[in-house]
Amino acid sequence: MAVVGVLALQGSFNEHMAALRRLGVKGVEIRKPEQLHTISSLIIPGGESTTMAKLAEYHNLFPALREFVKMGKPVWGTCAGLIFLANKAIGQKTGGQDLVGGLDCTVHRNFFGSQIQSFEAELSVPQLASQEGGPETFRGVFIRAPAILEAGPEVQVLADYPVSSDKLLSFDTSTGDKKENAEEESKVIVAVRQGNILGTAFHPELTADTRWHSYFLKMSNETGEEASLSNLVPAQVTTSLYQLTRSDLPIFQ
Repeated sequence: MAVVGVLALQGSFNEHMAALRRLGVKGVEIRKPEQLHTISSLIIPGGESTTMAKLAEYHNLFPALREFVKMGKPVWGTCAGLIFLANKAIGQKTGGQDLVGGLDCTVHRNFFGSQIQSFEAELSVPQLASQEGGPETFRGVFIRAPAILEAGPEVQVLADYPVSSDKLLSFDTSTGDKKENAEEESKVIVAVRQGNILGTAFHPELTADTRWHSYFLKMSNETGEEASLSNLVPAQVTTSLYQLTRSDLPIFQ
């Protein structure tokens, strides 16, 4: 069985662990680099991104986390975890922070404002509903939340959020500064997938809806099946496919 790790340095890792338990999956708290060798997928929770980064640096986790992503193992970042996984983050505190990277996007660290500007919103999630069932909306919990301002061509957008003109901030993604004469956009991206990486700007672990966790677990299963098939020699692949085909044939008397 696939083992799911939850980075447990700071933030809402307990809530992710509880969501996994509701799905009948045992999560493992990850705090040291060597523990990454014992898991098949990883959740990086929400929290205070700069604090998490300092703790990750203290425990020498960044090299191991980057290698984990490069190996193609499924990784999901929520809120601060999304910032960790982005190739570029703007709006950071003075001095910035280290990033794990791997997700071809630019994230603004506190796009939606401070703690008192946290909110909940119904998000359109057709891809999630198609795969996991349930309603075509998801109640997103945004707490000092980031937003994705730019995404590369290989990034699949799973959810976005409309921003009214009086709330929209248009930033120069090269500096993080507000543009004086920027063309306003009607929405920002809040959930994406790129291969083995899933990112959400909101906190699914703070709701009773476990569909995002189920979606991520299926990503883990997909990776495990691909790895198993790749370990077969060509003759074994041919035999397996032949047996599958034969088992599906009708039996004629």
